[in-house]
Amino acid sequence: MGDRAQLRGSVLRELLLEPAGPVGRLEVVARVGSTNSELSAALTRDPAAWPGMGMLVADHQVGGRGRSGRDWETPARAALTLSISVWPTEPVANLGWLPVLTGLASVHALRATAGVQATLKWPNDLLIPAPHAAELAGWGLQRKVGGILSELVTTPVGPAVVLGIGLNVSQTPAELPVPSAISLAVAEARDVDREVLLVALVTSFADVYARWRAVGGDVVAAGLADEVASVCATIGQRVHVALPGGGVLVGLALRLDPEGELVVLDDVGTEHVVLAGDVLHVRAVN
Repeated sequence: MGDRAQLRGSVLRELLLEPAGPVGRLEVVARVGSTNSELSAALTRDPAAWPGMGMLVADHQVGGRGRSGRDWETPARAALTLSISVWPTEPVANLGWLPVLTGLASVHALRATAGVQATLKWPNDLLIPAPHAAELAGWGLQRKVGGILSELVTTPVGPAVVLGIGLNVSQTPAELPVPSAISLAVAEARDVDREVLLVALVTSFADVYARWRAVGGDVVAAGLADEVASVCATIGQRVHVALPGGGVLVGLALRLDPEGELVVLDDVGTEHVVLAGDVLHVRAVN
């Protein structure tokens, strides 16, 4: 199922590298363990070699990492797996918005190139409708088409942020790891060009990131808080939040706070701020 053509580094560099594009350095590799791990190590070894926005893209990621230590492997050339590095100088309190803004850019790219009504499930999942699927507890008629992993990296010249993005493109149903996952090929019954999707994603992220930086990381002043709210499927949902240590919070997801954390109203009327780093799962309550 789906076109599994190899990514063409020369074409992507022509479209995305400075000065025509937003990327300072772009590397395409055939196989890698984790794009986040590889890019983080490269930044630590030689930060000067990754000026501005950097990007590492893998045709085959065999040791992808997710939140809470989860890992997985995708079939070769069936997914879009990449990591983007940036050097933010904004206040540390504002950096929590970067994975959310990466999600916003991903939603824009999926909607524009694949024609799917993508949404963001806080803090890091990308959802699309699953045609002809049955209701799935915690997911309804939505399924996960991708995810984001953000990591702060300490380098000899200061902190960088690495944003890993994985999107399921041409996996068959048998190649999807869990019932809550879906690929664009399964959802749309057609091929989606990974290069077109990648260019749209990077272009959208560069625009969102530039707007965020122009106002010192103030998402409200940039108009980005409202944009995130408009694509966030979690806000307005009754949710079940599984916390470390076995704690559970059930309530209404009201909004994101100024630092990008989720505010949940419990059943006795108390508001709780849920930190992305402390969440194991956020699921809708059917």
